[in-house]
Amino acid sequence: MRFAKPAVLGVVCFILGAVVTRYYDTHRRTPQPNEAAQRAEVAKIDFQNQPLWAYGFDRPPLPGEKALPQNPPSRNLRPNEDPVEQTRLMRLPGSNAAYSRVDVRDGQNVIDWFPDEHPPMPNVVAHGPAALGKNTRGCGSCHLPTGKGRPENAPVAGLPVPYIMRQIQDFRSGRRHSADPRKPNTNTMIELAKSLTDEELKAAAEYFGSMKWWPWVRVVETSLVPKTRIAGNLFLPLEQEKTEPIGMRIIEMPENEEQAETYRNPHSGFVAYVPVGSIKKGKDLVTTGGARIVGNEFIRGKSTPCITCHGEDLMGQGDSPPIAGRSPSYLVRQIWDIQQGTRNSEPAQLMKLAIANLTSEDMVGIAAYVSSRVPRKTTEQSPVPLVTSR
Repeated sequence: MRFAKPAVLGVVCFILGAVVTRYYDTHRRTPQPNEAAQRAEVAKIDFQNQPLWAYGFDRPPLPGEKALPQNPPSRNLRPNEDPVEQTRLMRLPGSNAAYSRVDVRDGQNVIDWFPDEHPPMPNVVAHGPAALGKNTRGCGSCHLPTGKGRPENAPVAGLPVPYIMRQIQDFRSGRRHSADPRKPNTNTMIELAKSLTDEELKAAAEYFGSMKWWPWVRVVETSLVPKTRIAGNLFLPLEQEKTEPIGMRIIEMPENEEQAETYRNPHSGFVAYVPVGSIKKGKDLVTTGGARIVGNEFIRGKSTPCITCHGEDLMGQGDSPPIAGRSPSYLVRQIWDIQQGTRNSEPAQLMKLAIANLTSEDMVGIAAYVSSRVPRKTTEQSPVPLVTSR
C-alpha cells in the first residue's frame, strides 16, 4: 500500500489532464453573461442544498429576494448610540494609534492600528477608488490593512498579483458574482471593481500580493456550539456556553467580538467550529478525491484532489491560488458559487468540472481540513493557530 497514494494521484492527474484538454478544445471563449443571463443563473441555483452558514444566512432566499445596496461609509453619529462613546478615542496594546468608533466606521479613511507591520497603504487601499467620490470605500475597510479579511469577505493577503487582478476583471465583466442574491458586499465589490482605474487596481494587487499569509482562524472540532445571532453575514455569539448542536455546518465567529467588531483589531482572529470527524474526512477528499485502490482495481473518487492544482502544501501553483489556513466560510462560498455557475472564468469552469459531485457535507470536510493547515512557509512568521477538539 506504500505506493497506493501516488498511484491514485497519478491516475487522477491523467484524468484531469484529459478533461482540461477537452474543455479547452470545446470552450475556446467563455461569453460574458449579461443581466438576463444572470437572472437565468439564479433560477437554476439549488437553494435547497445551499450551505447557508457559509453566506451568513439562516434560511434560503425568497423568490425574487435580493440584496439592498450598502450605504457608503459615513462619519455620522448613530442616533441609537451614546455620542460620547462614539467619539471617545480608543487604544490597543502595542499600538501608538488612537481611534474613535466613528473613525473605525469611516471606510473612506481606513484605520491602521499597526502601520509598521505592512508596507505603506496605497491611496486606493486607504481611501478607495477616486472615481466614486463620496460613495467610495477603501479596500482595507473590509479586507483590513493586513489583507487577512474576515469570514464575510475575502482573505487576499499573499495571493498572486495576476490572480488578484483577474478576479477584479471578472467582477467587472460579470463573470463573477455571488450565488446568493442577498449577499450585499458582493454587489459593493462589483461596483468598486468597475470604478477602479488600471493604476489603482495594480497598486492594490501589488500591495496585498506582497504580504505574507498566516492563518488567523483557529479550527475546533466540536458537537456543540454557542447560540449565535447573525449581523452583517457574520456569526456573533449570544453566549459563551456551547448548547446548540452544530449539525453539518461550520460556525466561524470572532475570538473576541469587541476586538473584532468595535476595534477592528487585526491581531484578534476567528474561531471556526467544525463537526467532529470533518477534518479527517476532508483530508481524504483533499489528498485523494476519495479515490481508492482495492486489490488491482482503481475506484475513482468523487472529485479531483485539491492538491492536484493547489499543491501538496495547498499554497498554490500555476493558475491556482493558495488556500491553506484561510477562512472556511469563504472557501465553501467559492466552491458553491463555482458549482452553481456564478463564477465563470476559464479556471473556474475547470474547477466546476472537478467539484461537480461534491455535497454540502463534502464541502464542510474540505474546508475544515484546508483551514486547519498551517503553511510551512509561515510558521516562523507568527503564532500558529491551534487545531483542537472539544
